[in-house]
Amino acid sequence: MNRLNRITLLFGAEAIKKLQQSKVMVVGCGAVGSFAIEALARSGIGHIIIMDFDKVEESNINRQLFALDSSLGKQKVEIAKSRIHDINPNIKVDAINAFFDDDIVLDIKPDWVIDAIDTVPSKIALYKWCFKNNVPFISSMGAARKTDITKIKIAKISKTAMCPLASKIRHIVRDLKMKDFPVVYSEEHAMPQQNGGREFGSVITVTGSFGLILADYVIKKLIS
Repeated sequence: MNRLNRITLLFGAEAIKKLQQSKVMVVGCGAVGSFAIEALARSGIGHIIIMDFDKVEESNINRQLFALDSSLGKQKVEIAKSRIHDINPNIKVDAINAFFDDDIVLDIKPDWVIDAIDTVPSKIALYKWCFKNNVPFISSMGAARKTDITKIKIAKISKTAMCPLASKIRHIVRDLKMKDFPVVYSEEHAMPQQNGGREFGSVITVTGSFGLILADYVIKKLIS
């Protein structure tokens, strides 16, 4: 039986053909991006481009799909590529071990981009690249310090509320006169930190949900 049989029964053969002919880029292979990549691979996307510059650390294991005891110290994009091919060896995978900034040069044109980056300058650089190259995209806002998955929403960046990261992005986007775009965000009040450290706490149920919602949005757009 075909590995895409159940999703074919749901969406139909023509929709699956569209997915297999689609090219999706995910920037950021961490807590949010790893789940988006997993969903794309298991849903029949034919060409997946993954980008991240980081290596797997032990502190990633609580929430990142590619973080395992066996993958510690390895490049996230290489672990991601191997896992995608283990799901479906027919998927074309471009693994780019790089940091996304204003100086990056990419000779690619994906059908959709998923932003799972956790730093503001890189997110803005990606938005600029997508607008310049006329590539539709959806962006993840802040999933850290949240625990209630029922508060996760999709909206245009201009319509977001309660999310500090979205607020910061919203002001930058307005100042740069960028067009509106969809984001996944949470309307939950951020939980207080259990210590005074600079790292934010996060849980897989929330970060994973963010990633799956991002992928779901793109999949539905591709087959619509």
